[in-house]
Amino acid sequence: MSTARTRLAAALAGTAVAALALAGCASSDPLTGDSTDAGGTGDSSTIIIGSQAYYSNEIIAEIYAQALEGAGFTVERNFNIGQRDAYIPSLEDGSIHLFPEYTGNLLQYFEPDTTATTPEDVYAALADALPDGLTVLDQSPATDQDSYNVTAAFAEENGLTSIADLAGIDGLVLGGPPELEERPYGPKGLEEVYGVSVTFNPTADTTVDELVAGNIQVANVYSADPRIETEKLVTLEDPEGLFLASNVVPLVNADIADEIADVINPVSAALTPEGLIALNVESTVDERSAEDIAKDWLAANGLS
Repeated sequence: MSTARTRLAAALAGTAVAALALAGCASSDPLTGDSTDAGGTGDSSTIIIGSQAYYSNEIIAEIYAQALEGAGFTVERNFNIGQRDAYIPSLEDGSIHLFPEYTGNLLQYFEPDTTATTPEDVYAALADALPDGLTVLDQSPATDQDSYNVTAAFAEENGLTSIADLAGIDGLVLGGPPELEERPYGPKGLEEVYGVSVTFNPTADTTVDELVAGNIQVANVYSADPRIETEKLVTLEDPEGLFLASNVVPLVNADIADEIADVINPVSAALTPEGLIALNVESTVDERSAEDIAKDWLAANGLS
């Protein structure tokens, strides 16, 4: 066994011991926020990867899993767990070792009053905010966060690439969930940060439909939404950091971070914003499995 793999086995054994020790003190499931080891069913040299109950997150987790298997690691999948209150305790007790996360949302979980917004500032603040025993590997260019979108025709007609380019266009109507009206990145934030004046229409689940129909000109859509591709929308750049950046980032048990970084960091580097949207289209439109999507993506990016 190589020195690196020996260190990995020792590190994973340590997290497994910690998980078992916690399990002996409790009778309930850590995936619901308690301390019993429900995820650590593999042996001490197995890397256990989790995912949220969200198709996009599961695809990324499967990419991590297949990349590690291709590099000779033994992997166990513990997917579709739920939200952070369910899986963060399992990462902390070592019953899960690796999880695809999103920088801004994860930072807000640990530091609700953060003022960081740009990708670089959020990533730096996140490293400081994480509890002992957890760390993050390299963040990806890919994001899954609030964004402002316009139709391709409207972007071409008005020469739009950035939110700043909306300034001076009369009669703009912004659509999104009702709560957007009071959010700091809503109409008030647009005016204060970019000098863009809009009226607001609470379009909720019909936002993309209303945008395509021309009833609104600007839509609040998550940046990895597959409809950005299928409806040919243009996501406007946010150079001033109006939105809290939420780049895809691997959250990992600190004991094994160095051992898997050489495999996972190239995956993060290759995953682009457009690429993540395309993966989501393969899931929602083409109805392909996460396993097949991951296998083809790794091969296409020279990572298999």
